[in-house]
Amino acid sequence: MSDPTDATEPADALVQPASPVLRDLLARFAGHVLAVSEHRGDATAIVDRAALLEVCRHLRDDPACAFDMLLDVTAVDYLGRRPRFEVVYHLLSIDRNDRVRVKVPLEEDDPVIPSVVPVWAGADWLERETFDLYGVRFDGHPNLKRIYLYEEFEGHPLRKDYPKEKRQPLIGPGAVRRDPMNDDLTR
Repeated sequence: MSDPTDATEPADALVQPASPVLRDLLARFAGHVLAVSEHRGDATAIVDRAALLEVCRHLRDDPACAFDMLLDVTAVDYLGRRPRFEVVYHLLSIDRNDRVRVKVPLEEDDPVIPSVVPVWAGADWLERETFDLYGVRFDGHPNLKRIYLYEEFEGHPLRKDYPKEKRQPLIGPGAVRRDPMNDDLTR
């Protein structure tokens, strides 16, 4: 990449990758694959958010790909760069013993991405973790709420601009808090 503040290079400006999976993605999703790389043998495709579900279904369902296991979903905060965030999916094909990484860049003012829970049910808690710690919202997620931190926690602590000295609302015995089940204040 020529400009360190720019997250993507056009895919057609790159040399044809050695990975058959990356070649397949470039051929099938031209215009939606923003960049590919094979740094140190790690196959990575950067894809447009609009094509994420279609790309993921293809990677799971196409017998030549067969990425049947989602290993991880996380995000990276590139504070000061545009786009600021990348959501990262690590996929494994058990039968082919192959891995691929799919990244989706997101702007700071619109950190929303389609949920891949309909493709891999195991994404449920992984997306909740990413939401909790980075503030990325997963559109269509069946139960998007915090998984590590309590509901009253303010902010997302793995964002690079999160103030580490920030005081959080007190909770615990005797604290009055809102009960989401009946919309009433309870102890």
